[in-house]
Amino acid sequence: MANKGPAYGMSRDVQSKIEKKYDDELEDRLVEWIVAQCGSTVGRPERGRLGFQVWLKNGIVLSRLVNSLYPDGSKPVKIPDTPPTMVFKQMEQIAQFLKAAEDYGVVKTDVFQTVDLFEAKDMAAVQRTLMALGSLAVTKNDGNYHGDPNWFMKKAQEHKREFTESQLKEGKNVIGLQMGSNKGASQAGMSYGRPRQIIS
Repeated sequence: MANKGPAYGMSRDVQSKIEKKYDDELEDRLVEWIVAQCGSTVGRPERGRLGFQVWLKNGIVLSRLVNSLYPDGSKPVKIPDTPPTMVFKQMEQIAQFLKAAEDYGVVKTDVFQTVDLFEAKDMAAVQRTLMALGSLAVTKNDGNYHGDPNWFMKKAQEHKREFTESQLKEGKNVIGLQMGSNKGASQAGMSYGRPRQIIS
């Protein structure tokens, strides 16, 4: 916030480590995706961590992004006509985006905290959340994703297998190597070294 002074000592070290995790190349990819997903009306940020933070800070761009991943008529986040200028309204808008992202399927551990974005405490966490959201959108493949599918990795999906009764019965006759075997090496003749000598 405005009354927060500079960080010194260990706080400064921790903050600099967090800032080093921010990826400029990833920022470019995320900006391209957001513009492709939401349209050119969202504009583009100034390059760099601070420009990216200012672009997303009021929550409107993020809200448009998550709404664009849903079909028409079921938009999870209400977007005000004019961008909010009051701090608590902007933070509320970010919180609505985070709730919608979780509802979409982003894991809670991949979701950033509101202050990570609003106060630029951890912009790398914001990038992680957007990457997770993009990966889910590509994986769902429901026609709502716009942009290059190669920008994000597809998440692993369940591959369910069905077996017939005869296949299941056949499997009971096979002895797997994990169960052991009565052929081959044995422990006969093994010694465990010399016994411990007690000297008095």
